[in-house]
Amino acid sequence: MAWWWFGTSRNQEAKGATRPSSNLVVTARAESRDWPVRLKANGSVTALQTVDLRAQITSVVTQIHFTEGQNVAKDQLLFTFDSREAEANYKKALAQIEKDNFDLATNKRNLDRQKDLFNQKFIAQAALDVAQNQVDTLEGQLAVDRAAADAARVARGYTEIRAPFAGRTGVIGIREGGLVQPGTSGAVLVTIAQIDPITVVFTLPERELASLQKALHDGTVPVSASAQDGTEKFSGKLSFIDNTVDPTSATIRVKAEFSNPGGRMWPGQYVNVVLAPRTLSNATVVPAQAVITGPDSRFMYVVGDDNKVVVKPVTLAYVDNGLAVVDGLSPGARVVVEGAQNLRPGSVVTEAQREGGKSEAKKGEGKKDKAA
Repeated sequence: MAWWWFGTSRNQEAKGATRPSSNLVVTARAESRDWPVRLKANGSVTALQTVDLRAQITSVVTQIHFTEGQNVAKDQLLFTFDSREAEANYKKALAQIEKDNFDLATNKRNLDRQKDLFNQKFIAQAALDVAQNQVDTLEGQLAVDRAAADAARVARGYTEIRAPFAGRTGVIGIREGGLVQPGTSGAVLVTIAQIDPITVVFTLPERELASLQKALHDGTVPVSASAQDGTEKFSGKLSFIDNTVDPTSATIRVKAEFSNPGGRMWPGQYVNVVLAPRTLSNATVVPAQAVITGPDSRFMYVVGDDNKVVVKPVTLAYVDNGLAVVDGLSPGARVVVEGAQNLRPGSVVTEAQREGGKSEAKKGEGKKDKAA
């Protein structure tokens, strides 16, 4: 009996040694879907346009019609300078025009009398030419004086500074009674920045240039921006692509325009920008964890109908939100998500459920739906 028991035990051990061992893994099915390529970048908020207001004449500030940090409308009066001299020069120019009109009228009447006398042959042609010359000279003088009046009116207009566009004022650089001077050496009276709408400047890789140009042309690709702390999010549109690629960084500068009625976005602020200018059609999507990086390439373990794994080389096209788009894999293939560290080509596997009964693919889909 002892001999029989010993022989039976040895036979069972031999059978157990020849039976292939099974590895416990988590798998997911590769799916085919249209996958938007989301581009992420760090952007800087900039005013749509900014201008430094300076004086064009030498004068004294008599009145300031706004306060620092005030929102102003286009053509709103901001500064008034001492205009007494400019007003006097303009009135003088108008008076000179009036005098020219009187003189011209007198000489025209004289010319008419000279013509009558010439027709009656009481005066010579030379006398008539003198009268005609006086009229022509006064007409020319009248044109000169009218131009001088226009110049005086323009100079008088320099005594007022108005907002060139709607925006928000900055620090006032001078106070009432201060002397202002023209030219770049003069003090900046105030800076106005247009913050509604407002723009965000950021850079993207040059390989996305074609898709960005199409998105700009179509005008249908939204751009989202969020504050660094993630508390606020904004929606805008692509508005500008720079005409030159930076050769040092292989990037191109892009602008997006955002509506900013409440002034929640501020010039100089840093934001996170996301846009999806293109979509990968019929892309093969798998959990990113299933893609393994080898010494020379990337690959995945694919489970066959006999529960044996084979190595499938793949090319990683895009990764986002825990999911990866790969080339070289057929949709519907069952790939190993967890437990690949113990596998070899031909290993037998047994599928296990993750905590909560969800595989990696299912969790990835949940993440994608939330992100959407």
